[in-house]
Amino acid sequence: MGERARALARAMAEHFQIHIHYRHPHKTRAISEFARGLERDRANVVYVLDLAYSGVAAALAHRARRGTPWVLDTGDAIHALAKSMGTRGRAGVLLTGALEQVALRTASAIVVRGTFHQELLARWGIASTVIQDGVDCTQFAPLEAGAQRARMAGPEELLVGVLGSCVWNPRLGVCYGWELVEALRLMPDAPVHGVLIGDGDGVGVLRERCRRYRLEDRMHFLGRLSYSELPQWMSAIDVFLSTQTDDVVGQVRTTGKLPLYLASGRHVLASRVGEAARVLPARMLLRHDGQVDPSYPFRLAERLRSLLERPRPFAPEGDLMRLARERFDYQVLGQRLARLLLATAR
Repeated sequence: MGERARALARAMAEHFQIHIHYRHPHKTRAISEFARGLERDRANVVYVLDLAYSGVAAALAHRARRGTPWVLDTGDAIHALAKSMGTRGRAGVLLTGALEQVALRTASAIVVRGTFHQELLARWGIASTVIQDGVDCTQFAPLEAGAQRARMAGPEELLVGVLGSCVWNPRLGVCYGWELVEALRLMPDAPVHGVLIGDGDGVGVLRERCRRYRLEDRMHFLGRLSYSELPQWMSAIDVFLSTQTDDVVGQVRTTGKLPLYLASGRHVLASRVGEAARVLPARMLLRHDGQVDPSYPFRLAERLRSLLERPRPFAPEGDLMRLARERFDYQVLGQRLARLLLATAR
């Protein structure tokens, strides 16, 4: 969210003087620090990134004091997500749903990051503007990455990556990267290696699974990389996976990763869900049934086998890079947001 805020601010610099406030880890303190910052800034409009109660509470309180309109930017259906994760009790899920409804129905304007989310809110009688997750296409342009690639795979091997927070879902029994590990298990003799970029409690689960499957030498865990390091390492990878569940949680999303893959010209294999299903060509989409699809790794392995006929490493795909520039570059998204904020500002 920090990257999104800074990138949008740069893109709108000619229209606004922008102050960015970051959320303190302690939730109560976060509200008070936001409130003090808003009082000091005397803004014409407040823009809240993510549907968390500290930002929403501060924006609502500031509007009550000063009459300042506020805009909510959300990329998730948080009530559905809370139910899906299974980490909150019944009261916690109910409170999350209440927060979502209060925020959606009191914000002066709403920004969502996926087209299905806009359609969902429209069915609830709530208007919104789609401004997808974005990318700085110059920053993520393809780079020479032979040294990085050599650390993970040989010249004739297919390198398949997953990028994201690897958080284990105890209710569903999955996390980012689970489908890649299972697909590798189904391809014991294929020249295919996997890469996970990111950290979280799911990494230990996947490492143990790789040990059981004897995949330690074919699955590489790079851990958390800084945002500035990502372009170099992403350019070393042939194919990236973007797997979302076929339910409300997955359908509302663009995900911040997809624009990065496109700007890097990386080949993408995605579940036919959410914004990916609307923008990617059919050759890059795979059917995914429901929240957890045990057959998905089989379809993924079959598609990966078909890609083994292409020479490695894959050359950057120009059509994907053009798609990123036209639909996901922050310069494009920032101008769209500027129009909304100018219409909303007091």
